[in-house]
Amino acid sequence: MLRWVRQQLGFDPPHQSDTRTIYIANRFPQHGHYVPQKFADNRIISSKYTVWNFVPKNLFEQFRRVANFYFLIIFLVQLMIDTPTSPITSGLPLFFVITVTAIKQGYEDWLRHKADNEVNGAPVYVVRSGGLVKTRSKNIRVGDIVRVAKDETFPVDLVLLSSDRVDGSCHVTTASLDGETNLKTHVAVPETAVLQSVANLDKLVAVIECQQPEADLYRFVGRITVSQQTEEIVRPLGPESLLLRGARLKNTKEIFGVAVYTGMETKMALNYKSKSQKRSAVEKSMNSFLIIYLIILLFEAILSTILKYAWQAEEKWDEPWYNGKTEHERNSSKILRFISDFLAFLVLYNFIIPISLYVTVEMQKFLGSFFIGWDLDLYHKETNQRAQVNTSDLNEELGQVEYVFTDKTGTLTENEMQFRECSINGIKYQEINGKLTPEGFSEDSPDGNRHSLMREEELFLKAVCLCHTVQINADQTDGADGPWHANGIASPLEYYASSPDEKALVEAASRVGVVFTGTSGDSMEVKSLGKPERYKLLHVLEFDPNRRRMSVIVESPSGEKLLFTKGAESSILPRSKSGEIDKTRIHVDEFALKGLRTLCIAYRRFTPEEYQEIGKRLHEARTALQQREERLADVFNFIERDLELLGATGVEDKLQEKVQETIEALRLAGIKVWVLTGDKHETAVSVSLSCGHFHRTMNILELVQHKSDSTCAEQLRQLAKRIKEDHVIQHGLVVDGTSLSLALREHEKLFMEVCKNCSAVLCCRMAPLQKAKVVRLLKTSPEKPITLAIGDGANDVSMIQEAHVGIGIMGKEGRQAVRNSDYAIARFKFLSKLLFVHGHFYYIRIATLVQYFFYKNVCFITPQFLYQFFCLFSQQTLYDSVYLTLYNICFTSLPVLIYSLFEQHVHPHVLQSKPVLYRDISKNAHLGFKPFLYWTILGFFHAFVFFYGSYLLMGEDTSLLGNGQMFGNWTFGTLVFTVMVITVTMKMALETHFWTWINHFVTWGSIVFYFIFSLFYGGIIWPFLHTQDMYFVFVQLLSSGSAWFAIILIVVACLFIDVLKKVLYRHLQPTSTEKAQLTEAGSGINCLDSMCCFSDGETACTSVRRMLERLMGRCSPTRVNSVCKVTEETCI
Repeated sequence: MLRWVRQQLGFDPPHQSDTRTIYIANRFPQHGHYVPQKFADNRIISSKYTVWNFVPKNLFEQFRRVANFYFLIIFLVQLMIDTPTSPITSGLPLFFVITVTAIKQGYEDWLRHKADNEVNGAPVYVVRSGGLVKTRSKNIRVGDIVRVAKDETFPVDLVLLSSDRVDGSCHVTTASLDGETNLKTHVAVPETAVLQSVANLDKLVAVIECQQPEADLYRFVGRITVSQQTEEIVRPLGPESLLLRGARLKNTKEIFGVAVYTGMETKMALNYKSKSQKRSAVEKSMNSFLIIYLIILLFEAILSTILKYAWQAEEKWDEPWYNGKTEHERNSSKILRFISDFLAFLVLYNFIIPISLYVTVEMQKFLGSFFIGWDLDLYHKETNQRAQVNTSDLNEELGQVEYVFTDKTGTLTENEMQFRECSINGIKYQEINGKLTPEGFSEDSPDGNRHSLMREEELFLKAVCLCHTVQINADQTDGADGPWHANGIASPLEYYASSPDEKALVEAASRVGVVFTGTSGDSMEVKSLGKPERYKLLHVLEFDPNRRRMSVIVESPSGEKLLFTKGAESSILPRSKSGEIDKTRIHVDEFALKGLRTLCIAYRRFTPEEYQEIGKRLHEARTALQQREERLADVFNFIERDLELLGATGVEDKLQEKVQETIEALRLAGIKVWVLTGDKHETAVSVSLSCGHFHRTMNILELVQHKSDSTCAEQLRQLAKRIKEDHVIQHGLVVDGTSLSLALREHEKLFMEVCKNCSAVLCCRMAPLQKAKVVRLLKTSPEKPITLAIGDGANDVSMIQEAHVGIGIMGKEGRQAVRNSDYAIARFKFLSKLLFVHGHFYYIRIATLVQYFFYKNVCFITPQFLYQFFCLFSQQTLYDSVYLTLYNICFTSLPVLIYSLFEQHVHPHVLQSKPVLYRDISKNAHLGFKPFLYWTILGFFHAFVFFYGSYLLMGEDTSLLGNGQMFGNWTFGTLVFTVMVITVTMKMALETHFWTWINHFVTWGSIVFYFIFSLFYGGIIWPFLHTQDMYFVFVQLLSSGSAWFAIILIVVACLFIDVLKKVLYRHLQPTSTEKAQLTEAGSGINCLDSMCCFSDGETACTSVRRMLERLMGRCSPTRVNSVCKVTEETCI
């Protein structure tokens, strides 16, 4: 019961040890001392709340917000003491905001519960009591043997026991986890692979020891101990044995596996847990403004309290004849009375803090984020991928970016590799018509037209065909001669690979005569010019970013033990002791200068004694449960030494479309671009030049190949001196990973000074954590610039999470970057529209939204403060309590919300064609102290005009009705309120540049609604109201011609100054944006591009967007196309 209560409240029991012991089929030891470990059940819980904790947990989260907590305090004060306004005035708006947010969050959580129930109730088959039992997914326990059939999804994380294949292998696709569509091979240990029936598996006695759950999809450390008769056999378990929940079984009839991680402890569930929350600069500004307004509120309340007691110092005002004190009031403590009066004034003025600001901003961000996904300009037709929004909290941050950190491979390039050149035994080769031709020879020359391969060439190509993780379509591997024609030339095999480099190399080898034809059990089959050869795969030394290489140990047909290794030249050449090392190094540099990606290939022969020693060390390291990675790294380094260099390869990765134009546009927008890549120096520089990151006229500075702090510091000082001397010339900086580590260790300030004076920075040979460190360095510098990181691979995840805004590219290196990003796009070129159009719009919209909210609340409460000077600070309210309650909720809420969703102050095509306009909004220009001060002063000015204008026009002569009846204080307050509602609504209209019928409807509709509501509210005696102060007041007010004259005069007086200021500034000091608006005005552009105006004239697909397009009434494709053409001509 206690455990169930803990689970309902969201607490997970802590694990007691670093490892878990799993008895297969839950056959626990029979001795009485064993206490089974407690494991989570297999229910997936993606929901945030339960029935039991929804109310307390949701309320706790909502009242963590300063404004909500503040209004709760005000509401409680109103309940406890005698205040001038009803508790309803604070309680109802607070209840409305809390309820709307709770309903939204509750509905979203109900949908998650519904999805969870579907997953948890899915049927599965489990081996129990010697047979297959059908049960629900949520009933699977750790230790259960589960059967999964072809094309089914794994319901838990399983260790593979057996499959329908003799070797115990199976193929899976992890597209739903990391986006990789290639088939991955998983293998069972030999002792369990032979158990292919339920009866045999039911007799299995085995124990699995493995690590506790962790989120890393590609890491699993464990071992299985199988009891066979009198002996126990121990086998290592790694990622190749683990089948992840969410992955799908392919090309295999069925498999059996034992559940090791269940429910919320599966790797899929651990990866879905929310990452650290990022906060936008706008949100920080909003909180600062709230504090300033809180100070204004306290100042007004304290001043009013002091003035009240100063006024009451005279006896005639302390107790006037019409307001006599009770005996209790005369005898009460002065301090308590002062506190009570202070709190009463606090309640009276509390609406200066806009409670509905948070909920409006939340709605604006949530609804506004749909426009990115709906924009067909961000849709990539070839891959059928549209832009994706993972968080809507950072929309406006897209308009504030100052630094872009980008990966190279797959982000700037296509990640589609094509083999171009190679170096074998010190000789350069090119592929010409499917043949390897030495450099300088043509196909027609005697040496160029060869039908055989030299020994070195054949060994090199065999190394390429054996040292990889490439797989072949299962349909093509049936039959030994299936993929071959009679002339011995291979028909194309369909290869699958997680690395495009490997695929390009294996395909190139097959074209020149050495073909990888697949695997069979633990053998790899190769055909060299039609002659089949079978190599036994003994060990795979997996690739990792630290070693930067991978290796295989194979047994050749002659029985020889061989190691084949490939990797970066920096990790292969230092470990080579023979071969044409110097010539190959020169060739690698030449390949890199052409922008080719390079790999070096080497091999080593083992004596029987050496191989025995290696096998022993590998087994010990792989069966270790503690520090397995460190032990394996030591063994791998021991094995991969004394290599004989075979050669190097050069593979081309084409640039993506419009990369150069996008980088140039970012530069014009004032955004600095840093390229962070793992490629070698020469390759990275070549690609930077070709993509426009570096200009040919740019002075390239280098900080590379430094081994000590002293040389690195000296070079940095020299670079800083050169930059000062050549201040006119643009500079580009190239820095490598080792030099960067030295620079960041003790010379961080000097390094940052050099970087900030460079137009472009290129960091090569970067490890993933170094990328994140560079981003953090810029992010935390004194200027606190807004950073954006964009990448496509798992090695970019740390950088993407570190930056203020992280963007994932939907590339060919899986979906890890996309899953961990804030936004995802299909191509780098889409970044320009994302920033220059969507980012620009979002920032302008929310900046105006936030400041307008503060402005209209200053207008609202300041007359209340001024009124106290005319009522002896008696805390008499100027407005009726219903008006106090509905001002922010009904009368002024919709125009600003619609503005914040649809406003386009400049046409999207103009923004994209003129990136320089992005500079106008940089560095939080519209939410700085000056704009905030302007809006605040404007609010106070308008409030003074409302109050004193009404007072001067109607305060002195109160008998303005034809029958001589006088106006009262409620009529005066209603007049001020009426003028205020019209003025603040008209002010929003003045700020609107892009008008649709929706804007017209909510703007004029809000004013009409106010009049209709006031007529009904004041025209009927409402029985549930304890006072009828407003009865017939509004009707009486509107029946006076003088009142109408006053309303019109005051509204015009308020807005005239604002209009005059706008006109003068536009003519005398226009910004680039205002100049663009003037240019645009002549072209007659008027289309809501982010919703319905696309380059090809298509309309969006979703039903919601179609509804909005019909509502807008402006989406005729013919008209859109003609308008877009006019715009482009105007922009040029």
